Amino acid sequence: QVELVESGGGLVQAGGSLRLSCEVSRIIFRFVTMAWYRQAPGKQRDLVASISSIGATNYADSVKGRFTISRDNTKNTVYLQMNSLKPEDTAVYYCNVSSCWGQGTQVTVSS
Repeated sequence: QVELVESGGGLVQAGGSLRLSCEVSRIIFRFVTMAWYRQAPGKQRDLVASISSIGATNYADSVKGRFTISRDNTKNTVYLQMNSLKPEDTAVYYCNVSSCWGQGTQVTVSS
């Protein structure tokens, strides 16, 4: 059973920054595409960013230029650096690989 453990969420003012981390175990990490999703209250879970095994990245239009996804294959960890945060970024952020999900970490951006 793949295990994903997220950390780094919290409360931040608009314009601030946060870095999310997701440590993955029980999988050959360097071969898989990793992704971050988010879900705001009453809304569907949407893709935020993904990174392939060779480092190719993809971003939702709403976060392009503000968020950066990266990975460290030596630590089996994927990161999401979030800058210039906006209140509309408030959501639970989930780490994903294939059909497996982390427990989620809350990000709240105050105006």
